[in-house]
Amino acid sequence: MITRRELLKHAAATGVLAGTSGLAMPAIAQGAAVKLGYVSPQSGPLAAFAEADKFIIDGFMAATKAAGLNYEVVVKDSQSNPNRAAEVAKELIVNDEVNLMLVASTPETTNPVATTCEAEEVPCISTVAPWQPWFIGQQGNPGDPASWKPFNSTFHFFWGLEDVIAVFTNMWAQIETNKKVGGLFPNDGDGNAWGDKVVGFPPVLEKAGFTLTDPGRYQNLTDDFSAQINAFKSAECEIITGVMIPPDFTTFWNQAQQQGFKPKIASIGKAILFPQAVEALGKAGHNLSSEVWWSPNHPFKSSLTGESSGQLAEGFTKATNRPWTQPIGFVHALFEVAADVMKRADPTDAAAVIEAIAATKLDTIVGTVAWDGANLPPFAAKNVAKTPLVGGQWRLKDGGGYDLVITDNKTAPNIPTGGTMEPIA
Repeated sequence: MITRRELLKHAAATGVLAGTSGLAMPAIAQGAAVKLGYVSPQSGPLAAFAEADKFIIDGFMAATKAAGLNYEVVVKDSQSNPNRAAEVAKELIVNDEVNLMLVASTPETTNPVATTCEAEEVPCISTVAPWQPWFIGQQGNPGDPASWKPFNSTFHFFWGLEDVIAVFTNMWAQIETNKKVGGLFPNDGDGNAWGDKVVGFPPVLEKAGFTLTDPGRYQNLTDDFSAQINAFKSAECEIITGVMIPPDFTTFWNQAQQQGFKPKIASIGKAILFPQAVEALGKAGHNLSSEVWWSPNHPFKSSLTGESSGQLAEGFTKATNRPWTQPIGFVHALFEVAADVMKRADPTDAAAVIEAIAATKLDTIVGTVAWDGANLPPFAAKNVAKTPLVGGQWRLKDGGGYDLVITDNKTAPNIPTGGTMEPIA
């Protein structure tokens, strides 16, 4: 089956693109818009990740238009479904003929889109998924490191499991506990990676002197966590961790309260990144902790607009009357990187775009993005760029609602803390 890239190469070689048939001239030659495809989970259980998408894309279009640049962004909803994510990626490639694919938010969306782009030789940049579930999850044999191969067309920027484990254990060290940890790992890309006995939490926690109780993988949208709660109570777990979708953590935490299970610390990835997820718990959200990828206090600014992190967050709240959320920074950075890449390459030449992505070194609203292999194992060095990570706790505000207070920055000292860890009860 001929790929889109091979078709364009053949057409260029035979002069078809010079106007000898009905095929369009390259965008550069026509002054046509550079076409970006963007996929994210705008509906379904992961929809909170895409809450800021419209705000970010509107801002990107305004900034590029003001700079005299011509862009079109074609947006597709993955519906929080991996099969749907692959379908819409194919639509963007075949029907919309995008010059560059952008995708954000959890392996359930990033992986099928990136895999589709790799097969079609279409340049792709993704973010908002730890790099191990993204890289390892797309391998033909995820369980055999010797078989893992780098990708040609797809690139990713975010932090890794090593970073979130360091942040969580640094936060836990601030509170006296029995070092007994309960793990909540679902049967999905994130859960399988976080709970993996080789690359996930188990070996690192054991080495650090923690005892992990892992009741096994559960299915997303589970409505009864009694088995997990009973296992954690029996093991006397004073710390809970895991990577859950927002509705599942709400179910778990409410049932834990009802069944009298009250750990000192609950550090949960993914589920409680968002103010609305914590607000749904009422006062029971106080002092829950999570990773913090981006906040208004991060000391970075946009390469597109010059806005600080604080100004971007403030702009979102002013436009939507909603509190800031962490994906705002990373979705904005995704479009920053796209604009930077397209300044350095012919949009119609996929190979040139891929080369430009690989050569990126850009200071963005989430920090420096560079595919230079820094702090990465050799097998991931080509395709992954790491960004900084800190940890924080949700604190009830006097007037209602919650603040996310950064409580640990050992892994990124340039990002300021706003307090120290407090036990839940």
